[in-house]
Amino acid sequence: MSNEFTGLVAIVTGGASGIGAAIAARLQQGGARVAVFDLQPDAAADADLAIAVDVADDASVREGVDRVAAELGRIDIVVNNAGIGAQGTIESNSDEEWRRVFDINVLGMMRVARAALPHLRNSPAASIVNTASIAATAGLPQRALYSASKGAVAALTRAMAADHLREGIRVNAVNPGTADTPWIARLLASADDPVAERAALEARQPHGRRSTPTRSTRSRSPTRRSAVRRTPRSRSRCSPTSSAPSVPSRRRSSSRCWPPTRTT
Repeated sequence: MSNEFTGLVAIVTGGASGIGAAIAARLQQGGARVAVFDLQPDAAADADLAIAVDVADDASVREGVDRVAAELGRIDIVVNNAGIGAQGTIESNSDEEWRRVFDINVLGMMRVARAALPHLRNSPAASIVNTASIAATAGLPQRALYSASKGAVAALTRAMAADHLREGIRVNAVNPGTADTPWIARLLASADDPVAERAALEARQPHGRRSTPTRSTRSRSPTRRSAVRRTPRSRSRCSPTSSAPSVPSRRRSSSRCWPPTRTT
């Protein structure tokens, strides 16, 4: 494993389980020091610092960010991964549930990024990565509320990328498919026919199976060490919502949006 993250400090929200835990592990393997924000921080296996943070509470977020800066000395990377799911059509969820999902899935990302921005501006490798979802663009049945929240994440990411590009802060999003996360496990457990629900989830995946948290992080992995110090900060060419392919493409701009590099 290469050491492309050596010297960097990353925050991963929702980093104690599922995709977030896999991201935290990948960052640590690459040499980063990782702070996990989670409602259950004791479950974080790959963290230099695990903090109980509720992304729906601005005071909790700011306290967590301040603690990371104080104890780890800097903040270079923010991975906004914390989120919750929702099922049903627009008739299925109350106004209160709509507000709750947006408060966590969208405003939660805004709160963490907002609190971290003063520190990111001091980093030579500043990067924010928001976990969106294939639901943002695919039009999945029985996922109206969840899809709306992830569509908002995609739009927010583009706006943030435009706002902070000239500050040397890259902002990108990735759109994972359905992965074996704790939320999916709870969804299957509550289904009237778990076997049929599992088959339906797998049938809608292009490759005919659900992903795993570890596999979901592979699209976020670096293509090669030479990507470091390649693009001047003022001339970043990354697409705000791209997920870098694992094999470098012929177009330089499409293969180096993740991970955060030393000079982006």
